[in-house]
Amino acid sequence: MNAKTTVTCYLGLGSNIGDRGANLAEAVQRLAQIPAVEIVRTSSIYETAPVGPQDQPDFFNQVVQAEVNCTPRQLLELVQGIEQKMGRVHTRRWGERIIDIDVLLYGDETIDESDLQIPHPRMLARQFVLVPLAEIAPDLVLSDGRRAADAAAGGAQVRRVEL
Repeated sequence: MNAKTTVTCYLGLGSNIGDRGANLAEAVQRLAQIPAVEIVRTSSIYETAPVGPQDQPDFFNQVVQAEVNCTPRQLLELVQGIEQKMGRVHTRRWGERIIDIDVLLYGDETIDESDLQIPHPRMLARQFVLVPLAEIAPDLVLSDGRRAADAAAGGAQVRRVEL
């Protein structure tokens, strides 16, 4: 990868079907196999109650920092391809899933398209994103001006998981 053309991005991963830890590990492995993606850091795994429908298992969540050599649109297509290959089925909004990969941040870009919004529009309200993000990038300044560590303070509803 040409270092001059790479962009730092953050991806949020979640799983609540099957072996949740193995699903996250497989998604990270698949990301690492993409020539345009270099994994820099991965957070610990955190367990959280689902957002939306409560009649589903708890989620395991993780954040990955990567250097990418592709556009935000290409990155979205790459992560959606991984979701599809891993068997993700869209059943209901915020429903259960074997894997979910969200583009949280892509450098300092702001994108507002129907199927691609960066920064992720709900990340500042979700401790299951902020806590793992703060673990790997505590001094990252978010779109609201707070440091990730400050935004994640009080994330009592997420529990670090030891696998």
